[in-house]
Amino acid sequence: MQHTADVGVIGAGHAGIEAALACARLGLDTVLFTINLDSIGNMPCNPSIGGTGKGHLVYEIDALGGEMGRAADLVTLQSRTLNLGKGAAVHSKRIQADRAKYRALMKHTIETTEHLRLVQSEVREIRVEEINGEKRVRALVTALGEVWEVRAAIICTGTYLSSEIFVGDRSYKSGPDGLMGAEGLSDSLRALGVTLMRFKTGTPARVKRASIDFSKLEVQPGEEDVTPYSVRTDPHAFDNLEQIPCHIVYTNQKTHEIIKSNITRSAMYSGKIHGTGPRYCPSIEDKLTRFADKDRHQLFVEPMGENTEEMYIQGFSTSLPLDVQHEMLHSLDGFANAEIMRYAYAIEYDCIDPTELYPTLECKRIAGLYGAGQFNGTSGYEEAAAQGLVAGINAAMKLLDKEPLVLTRASSYIGTLIDDLVTKGTNEPYRIMTSRSEYRLILRQDNADERLTPLGHRVGLVSDERYAAFLEKQKQIEDEIARIESTNLSPSAELNALLREHNSTEVTTGIKLCDLLRRPELSYAALAPVDTNRPDLPRAVAKSAEIRIKYEGYIRRELAEVQKLQKLEEKLLPPDIDYDAIGGLRIEARQKLQKIRPLSIGQAMRISGVNPADISVLLIRLSEHEGGSYEQN
Repeated sequence: MQHTADVGVIGAGHAGIEAALACARLGLDTVLFTINLDSIGNMPCNPSIGGTGKGHLVYEIDALGGEMGRAADLVTLQSRTLNLGKGAAVHSKRIQADRAKYRALMKHTIETTEHLRLVQSEVREIRVEEINGEKRVRALVTALGEVWEVRAAIICTGTYLSSEIFVGDRSYKSGPDGLMGAEGLSDSLRALGVTLMRFKTGTPARVKRASIDFSKLEVQPGEEDVTPYSVRTDPHAFDNLEQIPCHIVYTNQKTHEIIKSNITRSAMYSGKIHGTGPRYCPSIEDKLTRFADKDRHQLFVEPMGENTEEMYIQGFSTSLPLDVQHEMLHSLDGFANAEIMRYAYAIEYDCIDPTELYPTLECKRIAGLYGAGQFNGTSGYEEAAAQGLVAGINAAMKLLDKEPLVLTRASSYIGTLIDDLVTKGTNEPYRIMTSRSEYRLILRQDNADERLTPLGHRVGLVSDERYAAFLEKQKQIEDEIARIESTNLSPSAELNALLREHNSTEVTTGIKLCDLLRRPELSYAALAPVDTNRPDLPRAVAKSAEIRIKYEGYIRRELAEVQKLQKLEEKLLPPDIDYDAIGGLRIEARQKLQKIRPLSIGQAMRISGVNPADISVLLIRLSEHEGGSYEQN
């Protein structure tokens, strides 16, 4: 059978969902393929969304018009903001999600989206055609022999691509959670000249709730004031939420002895696994090897959902055999009688070398072919969804003959993530962290909409109504900043009593409200009793106004740095430039530049192996007149 569509999306995980929804919402006839309809939006590892750096991504996805934030809000079991003891730049929201509800919600969202068809089938082949020397996507072929003619395809295969499960000395072909893996597509990609790598990740056991003695665990409650991820969520939706607590337990000397005495039986250390694992989410046996000086490691006991007995033991990922999994689990306080419902495992899978992609996430070798998520060498649901959204937008922009969306490092963590991948590559599953950005202070969670909603509106994923509400919010923030900066307070007994209460220096003369707010020990909320003319504002407006005033000097310096570097990003390199023909470039620089094909001088500067002297050569070769024409030696 033969079918047609504008865009074919391969895989319905977090990347595939965002990619398919973006294309369909932009009016393109889109087909989304999944090996199993019941695995749409599955969370095969931790039942949570957000976390350090990752929470920023979710806010940014929502600001661009994506779906993850809204869905996460609707299935929240518990919400916490991490790093509150640090500056606002690294505050990161993380929620415990009801895994089953999230899957059902995303599946129904896809099923009811116009222009979007959902098909349970495995794609095994990508067919291309060559037009004027350029290879272009032409069709997708399924395992059942169906041929779908498409103008663009987005690969979002997650950990399913030629995947293999490892538990101790046992291994077998499978995708995550006992689902079928994707076989055949890797061979098709290799035949097309795509370079594939082999990565590995893993997951801990799931334990029956009733078999855990929670009286021996530390309780980890949720936060009181919950701010939603999405602007589409009612800001008061969580006011009466009964949050489900999480718990904390620690490994101990006995746990460590069990693991160390059996470590050669781990698939990680027996030589069976060849793929590279994630540095920032290691297995428990890897933790004990790398951090041998630690007497214990913290583990988090988290619910998988409201209507399930499964509990997730975060930090206890392993590929040790089943008997060892039982023994090490029973060594934990409160887990003496714990029953394992799903065993831990490691999984290997194929992914692309991300340096073979443009910043639009389009494949350099094949026009119209895009990659997103773990296929691009990342780890995490949030990284996947962010890339899926960008890939979907850019596939749509290309077919609609519109300007592509290329996010800079200074615009977003999504831009940082993609630039790191396509410019530097990765030799392990990539995870976003706030430390990866040089612009942390201006890439906060609270201003994600300020940074990206205009772009979401430009591409067509943010409605005019929502954009008008966004503009009104920005006006409220500006008005409140202006009011705070123009408000003077006279010295009074009430003011000085408040200052003493917060261990702040008393005043003897008049003082501006903004100067008080800049004091580290004082906050917008704390100053409410003496700020008598304060308007009744939404929490998000007040928060953004407070942060911008408190960090004004730092923000101004960072923005000045951004403007300076932006000039280098605006110096575009011709797409057909032949670096081998440029005299003065070192051999390593020529090879790296030829492989990465940077879009600008700014991107070229971030390529490992390209030094300042090479950049000087490139700048000399770029003409100064408008259009940046290039003259070769």
